[in-house]
Amino acid sequence: MCFGSKSLIFCLLGFMILDGVLHCQASLHRRRFVVREAPYKRLCKTKKILTVNGQFPGPTLYAYHGDTLIVDVYNKGKDNITIHWHGAKQPRFPWSDGPEFITQCPIRPGGKFSQKVIFSSEEGTLWWHAHSDWSRATVHGAMVVYPKPGTGYPFPKPHAEVPIIFAEWWKTDVMKVIKKALRTGGDPNVSDAYTINGQPGDLYPCSKSGTFKLNVDSGKTYLLRMVNAAMNDILFFSIAKHNLTVVGVDGSYTKPFATNYVTIPPGNTLDVLLTANQPPKRHYYMAARAYSSSSIVPFDNTTTTAILQYNGPNYPPSSLPPFMPYLPYYNDTPAAVNFSRRLKSLANKAYPISVPQKVDTQIVSTLAINTFPCPNNSCAGPNGSRFAASMNNISFANPSIDILRAYYNHMKGVFGARFPSFPPLVFNFTGDSLPLALQTPKKGTQVKFLKFSSTVEIVLQGTNLVAAIDHPMHLHGFSFYVVGLGFGNFDKNKDPLKYNLVDPPFLNTIMVPKSGWVAIRFKANNPGVWFMHCHFERHLTWGMDTVFIVRNGKRPNETLLPPPPDLPAC
Repeated sequence: MCFGSKSLIFCLLGFMILDGVLHCQASLHRRRFVVREAPYKRLCKTKKILTVNGQFPGPTLYAYHGDTLIVDVYNKGKDNITIHWHGAKQPRFPWSDGPEFITQCPIRPGGKFSQKVIFSSEEGTLWWHAHSDWSRATVHGAMVVYPKPGTGYPFPKPHAEVPIIFAEWWKTDVMKVIKKALRTGGDPNVSDAYTINGQPGDLYPCSKSGTFKLNVDSGKTYLLRMVNAAMNDILFFSIAKHNLTVVGVDGSYTKPFATNYVTIPPGNTLDVLLTANQPPKRHYYMAARAYSSSSIVPFDNTTTTAILQYNGPNYPPSSLPPFMPYLPYYNDTPAAVNFSRRLKSLANKAYPISVPQKVDTQIVSTLAINTFPCPNNSCAGPNGSRFAASMNNISFANPSIDILRAYYNHMKGVFGARFPSFPPLVFNFTGDSLPLALQTPKKGTQVKFLKFSSTVEIVLQGTNLVAAIDHPMHLHGFSFYVVGLGFGNFDKNKDPLKYNLVDPPFLNTIMVPKSGWVAIRFKANNPGVWFMHCHFERHLTWGMDTVFIVRNGKRPNETLLPPPPDLPAC
């Protein structure tokens, strides 16, 4: 298909007719993003929020498999900004990847950066979001990558496609929320609401009239393109009386499976089929609420709703309240993890996969909530301390110049190359009573170098330090195969025997379960500087992140491309 005046894509280089449908032949499309404040009223109160093109959520980007987008980003706001294209692998071109002080310095107020978004193997739903401070609370939107013209989905073509974007809303300025937390050292205030497509829904004050409504025709099937843009919460989602069929995750297809709920961590996307097969004279709530596995970590325990309603001349607005769906309870860890375990790649002739069977480089990294001491126990964290977070006992510190620029220009003193391949402190990671001395990490800017084309396995090990909790871990520049997942401490002798090396899911974000571990594998065939971090924004702020630098290969097409001329200055 080719998108018309209401679309969000421009066809630049001509068209073709295929099966009676006009298609874009072009592989290059251009978009304009203007970042600026706009007034929005939610929960009975109007405040200014940062938006793209005045929209919340922001505009959806559309492309075809293998396309390239140029997005001209203008910063008309009052703060620095960067934009990340979450799930786009950006082959050989991390310069447009977006994380602040990792691959670029921020776009200053009044500045502009033309970012190149290169799609390669991705098909399905991805998303874009701000990657500086907490701006992504309102600066985010979906990206849809269609199959190549002339090809189709590996499932029946849906009647229509609908983005479903989850987010969090604070009554106050979200930047003030994080600045206060950084000043005091405490946990940021939890959000006041969740939203579906920008609207909190019927269960919140002053919200009923704006509730998002999905109008459907009886008997038709719809593709829901789900994005969890929430800042700090994994979500359960369900639709009353309707089953869902999962067919894709993170821009790759999955073996279809039916379910009455989904679990979607921040950073993840899901492609889900909905068939409108219930009595049409009633309305049905679509609802989402948090999954929070820790009893000591505060979270927003409210529920956001949208309404599914059937079209038809004889279906006036129902006088009865909508049906409310089943949702697992807030702390239902088996429900959350069992959903993740059902995700599997298609792994067939039409959609082959290539799981590394042998590993050249193995990395085991702990994920921990930590604390730093404060003078006179004067901070708002546990026992007067300051909250922190770490990977392998290193709480990551952003440098003053981006790591990619420093690496490319051989600048010394910006980062170190000593991120450990194994936890420097070995203890019972998931034990119930751990010594307080283990809570204090080291602070540093340490990266890990990877040889081009090496096969890499990373075991992400959760810990029970300070607070045992799940961690949605995201890797830039790659998708990876999730070959193993379990609870307790990873056993290097027993657990690999149970790996799925046949049809594991191909993700870019994976939920490491509370007091558990995940094993991922990928081939390091994308030269450049690539960020890995927890997608809970407070954990990223506290330092649960690191950087992988994939060295150049020997051939010209295996080397990092040069920087763009308008890369923002530091």
